[in-house]
Amino acid sequence: MMKTSRARQNFVTECENAINKQINVELQAAYNYMAFFTYFDRDDVSFPKAAEFFRKASHEEREHAEKLVKYQNKRGGRIEFMDLRTAQKTELNDLEEAFEIALSSEKSISEKHNDPELCEFIEIECLENKEQFIKTIADYLTQIQRNGKQLGEYLFEQLTLKE
Repeated sequence: MMKTSRARQNFVTECENAINKQINVELQAAYNYMAFFTYFDRDDVSFPKAAEFFRKASHEEREHAEKLVKYQNKRGGRIEFMDLRTAQKTELNDLEEAFEIALSSEKSISEKHNDPELCEFIEIECLENKEQFIKTIADYLTQIQRNGKQLGEYLFEQLTLKE
């Protein structure tokens, strides 16, 4: 049996459970994006810019999970890690499919509960980044579709993420 935290105050179990669920959703997304990164980084696929995009996305999702873990500990909650599922896809048909999956995944990652401090934390630390990331993915997907798959993928690799 887990000991109750001395720091716990005005933190309802429903919020604690929701944060645990969100931590695991963020970790699952990081895991899925890592699978996309490894796919596009393969020598027989060779989309280095796409690989880098999904590597960064994986890192960002993991950072969101870490922020939620720190918040949960600050509020006196307890973390419950769940098993990660196998990555959504480890073999993709093309870059468009990867962005379709990513867009769908990002849109499903957010939930609010009746805890003002929790809502503010999630809005500041997670949702602001999510909104921009959803827009970025949607823009990339539109550009790939507008130019046709082959040209769209080529242009993505040549012109996107230039640094």
